[in-house]
Amino acid sequence: MKNKIIVTTSESIPRKKIIEIIRVVEGNTIRARNIGRDIGAGLKSLIGGEIKSYTEMTSIARKEAFNRMVNMAIGLGADAIINVRFSTSMVMQGASEMLAYGTAVKLK
Repeated sequence: MKNKIIVTTSESIPRKKIIEIIRVVEGNTIRARNIGRDIGAGLKSLIGGEIKSYTEMTSIARKEAFNRMVNMAIGLGADAIINVRFSTSMVMQGASEMLAYGTAVKLK
């Protein structure tokens, strides 16, 4: 099994030819807020500025979703993932999903 894979938001990879489209691959995670973050966020909303605990939570969720997508592609024998996108949605009050998806391909 390979350890490296090319991941890009573009439709092609310079100097590479896509010889097979394997399938759409995805990775997701659902994260919930906690009372400590909510108290800090409430105070921060009064004075303005970045809510760093939420920024950190979002960053962790994005990395987890990305890694799950890459692992799925590696498991399918892909050489690359093209057209990578991220999406978020609220699953329930206080919990959001981070989704990473793209097209796993074989290269020549």
